[in-house]
Amino acid sequence: MTNPLLAIPPLDAIRGFVAVGRRMSITLAAQDLCLTQSAVSRQIQALEEHLGTPLLIRKHRAITLTDAGERLFELASPWLERLADYASSVRGGGPLRPVTITATIGFTALWLLPRLGSFQATHPHIDVRMAASNRLIDLKQEGIDLAIRYCREVDAPAGAQRLFGEHVLPVASPAVAKRAFANPKALLNETLLELDERARPWLRWSEWLASTGTAHAKPKSTLHFNQYDQLIQAAAEGHGVALGRVPLVQQMLKDGRLVALQDAERGRSDYAYWLVEGTSEPRQEVQVFREWVEKEVQATAGAMKNSRT
Repeated sequence: MTNPLLAIPPLDAIRGFVAVGRRMSITLAAQDLCLTQSAVSRQIQALEEHLGTPLLIRKHRAITLTDAGERLFELASPWLERLADYASSVRGGGPLRPVTITATIGFTALWLLPRLGSFQATHPHIDVRMAASNRLIDLKQEGIDLAIRYCREVDAPAGAQRLFGEHVLPVASPAVAKRAFANPKALLNETLLELDERARPWLRWSEWLASTGTAHAKPKSTLHFNQYDQLIQAAAEGHGVALGRVPLVQQMLKDGRLVALQDAERGRSDYAYWLVEGTSEPRQEVQVFREWVEKEVQATAGAMKNSRT
């Protein structure tokens, strides 16, 4: 009888694949694992050869998972988390319980991480684990303490706390903004940075241009991205104009890396950001982290209000 353990792919290859699946980037996954990009690429290739099926669809500046890749990621990601927690508890002589929070990759990179240093400075004894993912994660199954959801109120989970609403405006670096926002037609002379997110048309340029009466106009060029934080970074570096989600880019507007086109009549949607708890009886350290999030949200809401006055 064949030993079923022999059919299990190498653990290093699984770990490399999960790292890529979480970041949707081989380069960022390599940084997370302290490996070279080529080493992670070889791990993925070896895993695909072992399983006999492609796991990634490699595009220019983008990576997506195949159906087989999606199934493997959903199986392997929580398993690796549990294995890591077990290893940490054994080495430390007791259970290690960091506060685990999940949010989209864009929200994590643009809103949460830039503020996390203040929490660590005031609460150095509380460990935090980030689970950035654009997939809807089962909080109980994967041991998640808190989640930031982006949805309409009717789709928000029971007990979810509304953080702030969505507001979308064109944003660009100061140099590009000076040209692009000079008059309504000047925008079309710039490269428009597009998010490949067809399910949410208010985050795409087609709807914004339609609202300004230029639905069929063609911009100078378009640069596409599959991750929102990469799109915003490109805007800050002067590569074009992006549709900025104001709550997420507020800090970059404040420090001058980005400039927004002021248009109070457009850019609103019925989507909002919601805070969800993984359990009805959170640990004390989870409550402390939630209170910190609420305080940071108040600061963001205040900054957004001031920017409109």
